[in-house]
Amino acid sequence: MPVSVVVGGQFGSEGKGKVALEIARRSSEPIVVVRVGGPNSGHTAYDRAGRKHVLRQLPAGCIDRDVEVVLPAGSYIDVDVLKSEIERLGFPRERIRISAHARVVTEQHKRWEAASGLSGAIGSTGSGVGAAVMASVARGADNFELGCFEAADHPELEPFICDTSDRLRGRLDAGYRVIVEGTQGFGLSLLEGGYWPKATSRSTTAAGALAEAGLSPVDVDDVTMVIRSFPIRVAGDSGPLVGETTWEDIAGKAGRIDDLREYTTVTKRLRRVGCFDPVLVKRALAANRPTRLVLNHLDYLGTQEDLEDPRSNVRSFVHRAENDIDREVDWLGFSGLGIIEKEMREA
Repeated sequence: MPVSVVVGGQFGSEGKGKVALEIARRSSEPIVVVRVGGPNSGHTAYDRAGRKHVLRQLPAGCIDRDVEVVLPAGSYIDVDVLKSEIERLGFPRERIRISAHARVVTEQHKRWEAASGLSGAIGSTGSGVGAAVMASVARGADNFELGCFEAADHPELEPFICDTSDRLRGRLDAGYRVIVEGTQGFGLSLLEGGYWPKATSRSTTAAGALAEAGLSPVDVDDVTMVIRSFPIRVAGDSGPLVGETTWEDIAGKAGRIDDLREYTTVTKRLRRVGCFDPVLVKRALAANRPTRLVLNHLDYLGTQEDLEDPRSNVRSFVHRAENDIDREVDWLGFSGLGIIEKEMREA
C-alpha cells in the first residue's frame, strides 16, 4: 500500500511541508495528505504561482488544492486557526475529513500554558497543544483541571467528521497515495529525542506519526526524512544546540549581504541556529530508517550551480555531511520553491 511518511531529523523547520508537497506533485496516484500533531508549528510551501503559504493546521501538501486532507485522531485542532487557513487558501471544504476523536485545543488550554512558565523554561510556543495532550492523557480525572474535547464535541467541525481510519483504508484500497506530514523534528521528540524536558509533547518519529494517523506500518513504502544545513531551535532556554552560532556569521562565511535571520511561525521570535550535528542526525536515521533523505537550506552555503564545482562550499558540505552520517543524501533544497535530485546534478 502506498504511504509516504515525512519527518524531521533535527529540531523542526527542516522544510517538511515543502517536501510533502513535492512528493504529492511527483506522484502519479491521486493523493490524500494527512497532518498529525497540532498548530504549535508552521509548515511553509509555495503554490504553482509562486505564492508563499504558511500553515499551522492544514498540511502544506494541500496547497495546490487538488488533494484530499485528513486530520486524524492524532491531530490537535485549533478551530479558529483551521477556519482561517481554509478561508485563506480557498480549500474546498468537501475535501476535508476530520476524525471524531481528534482533540480540540481550547482557550483554557492556552491560558494554562501561558500561566505554566513553559514558554520561558523550554521555549514552548504556548499554543495549547501540550495542555490538550495532558488533558487527553488525564482521561477526565477528577483531580486534573483541564478538560478534553474531541472534534465530535465541536459544532463547527461536525460537517467534516468521519471515521478517518476507514476513510484512509478505503483510499489506499482504491490506489491513492497517502502522505503523512509529520511535525517538528527528532530532537524534539518526547520519548526518543534525547533532550527531555526541552522537548515537545509528542513522539515525532515516523512510527509516532503513523500511529497518530491510524495506519499500519505494513502500508508504508516511503519514509522521507528531512534535515537542514544549519539546524535551529526556538528562542529562549529551549535546550542544547551543538556549535551554536549567529545568522550574521553564517551569512558572512557564505559571502551574502542579505538578512538570513529566521523567526518562528507561531511566536515570531528569532530562532537560534547551530552547526550541522552528525550525531543527532545519525540517531534520527537509526530511529526512522528513511528510504529518502533530503538536505535543505543549502542556499546558506552557496548556489545550486556550485554543485558543478568540486571545490565549492556546497559540494564540500554535502560530501562531508554524507561521510559523517554514513548515508547518502537523495534530494537537495536550495530554496523554498523546490527540490532537485542529487544524482541528476552530479551525473
